[in-house]
Order: sequence, then C-alpha cells, then structure tokens
Amino acid sequence: MPSPIWSGSLSFGLVAIPVQMQPATRSHKISFRQIHIEDHGRVKYRKVCETDGERLEQADIGRAWEGPGGELVPIEDQELDALPLPTAKTIEISGFLDLDTVPGHMFDQPYFLAPASPAANKPYVLMREALARAGKAAVGKYALRGAGEALGLIHAQGDILVVQRLHWPDEIRSADDAAPRGSVDLSDEEIQAALDYIDAAGDIDMSAMHDDYAAAVGALIQARTEDKPLPKPAKTASAETGTVTDLMSTLRAAADQARAERGEGADIHHLADRKTAKKTAKKAAAKKTAAKKTTAKKSTAAKPTRKRAG
Repeated sequence: MPSPIWSGSLSFGLVAIPVQMQPATRSHKISFRQIHIEDHGRVKYRKVCETDGERLEQADIGRAWEGPGGELVPIEDQELDALPLPTAKTIEISGFLDLDTVPGHMFDQPYFLAPASPAANKPYVLMREALARAGKAAVGKYALRGAGEALGLIHAQGDILVVQRLHWPDEIRSADDAAPRGSVDLSDEEIQAALDYIDAAGDIDMSAMHDDYAAAVGALIQARTEDKPLPKPAKTASAETGTVTDLMSTLRAAADQARAERGEGADIHHLADRKTAKKTAKKAAAKKTAAKKTTAKKSTAAKPTRKRAG
C-alpha cells in the first residue's frame, strides 16, 4: 500500500469522515541517466550554496519566497502547516454536480480516498452510496503543504471514493484559437459514414491498452545488456500528406477494415448506403404511383360516352 500523501477529514454535511489520500497512479516510464559520452561517467547535479560554495544535503535546504528585487523571505514548514485555512486538514465540500458536466480539460491528477480508521467505514460508505445513487460528484477544496490549495472532485467508483484534482477555472485557457477557422459544410451522408465507422470499430477495452514505447525501450536495454542483436525497426506505412477529400470512401474503407479486424464480414451494406437506397426507392415508388395515376386518367378519358335509349 502506498504511503498517504495527505491525511485529514472529508466533510459530508455535518459529518466529518477521517480519510487518507493515496496516489491513484504510478509511472511505468523508463528513466535514463545523463552520462559523459567519452568515458560513460555519470553526470551528477550537486546542490551548492551560492553564498559560501558549501555542498548541501536535503536536510540543509529550506524554502523562501523571492521578492521582485531578489530579496528572500524564508518560510518554515511549520508556518505553512499553521496557516488559518480549514482546507489544510479538511476537504471542504462546496456543493454537488453531475460528473459528466465537468469538461475533460479540467481534470488533473487522481487520488484514492481511503478510510483512516474502522470508525470511518460507515460514514465513508454512506457518502459513497449517496453519491452513486444520486449520480452526483462533490466539489471541494483541500490544501497540500507547499502546493497551495487545490480544487477536487469527489465521486464514487466501485467500492471507493476518488478525488480528482481539477484545474482552477481561471487556469483554463480560451479554446477559441483551437477551433477550425471558417465554415465547414458536412453532408448527412458524410456524418453517417463517420457514425458507421464508430459503430464498426466498437467499444475499446481500456485494460488492454499498453505502452509500446516502454516495451520497445525495455527490449533495447535487454539486448544491449545481453550483447544481443538490436531489435529491428518496425515497418510503418508512410503517412500521406495533403487533405483527405473523399471522406466517404475513406471512412467506409476504415469501417470495413475495423469489422475485418473484429472477425466480422466486411461485405456489408453501409448505413449511408442504406439511407441513400431508401431515398432512391421512395423516389422510384413516387414515380410509379404518379405514372399509374396518369395512365388511369388517360384510360378514363378514352372511354366512349353511352347515350341512354329514349
């Protein structure tokens, strides 16, 4: 079990739930050291005081705020812990909202919340079940030493509560420059072809996703360590430059390929094709009906008028 990075209380109404915040993620990134190319000696970073040139250990290093003129104001850890903030030891719930209404670009680091004691189990489960049944998430604030106050989203996930750190609203940049410039015309058939591809590709199993780059680096390191031939570069199709103009054909080909990869037959009637076929059939039926009516009128007009005998 990872060490908690924060301990305190989670407020739920007038109930205070003792909790611990644990990291929810771990990195599988392969780290490299810098070396001197000539003799492979390690390149080390030494922390040295610029005043007396003394080499420092971590225990010798504190923190300070640097003013506009370069002046330094030392700040002690004990002073940060004693700040008059209720969020230093409590996640203060400000309100609730639907989880799917939070924009994805606001999400930052996730953490697990765990009950800090057996006595916390019942209120913990109560809050978890209430959020799950209401389909809501709680929005609250908490403070980490040296990292300032953070905005968090607490929601139920299976048997646990997850606090998802959020970016503050004023930290989010405007997305106006990211939107396509000018107007874009899309036909119903093009949109339907895209929907057809999404349907053909199917839902993804996230547990099957893995980092190919990390695996390839691991294989490279193993080959160098065991003095074996290096892995051969993978053959990749060169990306075509330019603009895709025939979206319909490209998406239909992608849908066929996705179905083939899933073991389904690629020789199908696309949704867009069926839609077009229905329109064509309707037009043909309308023409046939109109032709019948015209023939019937002509037939009626051609019949001779019989005179009644007097």
